[in-house]
Amino acid sequence: MERSAEEERAKLAGLTGDDYDAQWRRWRKAAEKVQAAVTAHAEATYEAEQTVKKAVRHARDDPQAE
Repeated sequence: MERSAEEERAKLAGLTGDDYDAQWRRWRKAAEKVQAAVTAHAEATYEAEQTVKKAVRHARDDPQAE
């Protein structure tokens, strides 16, 4: 996904005017997709981490869990 966005950015070289603007929009759309995917992954990872930490901490507080 990142590679595709970078390929779209590279196509900006040498363009001007409307061609540049159209390619810039294609690159920007690709870059936004990359950022959205990175953000979604980070949020999912954070939520999983918090779930694990809560489970471990609550197990330690429960005297019957040991």
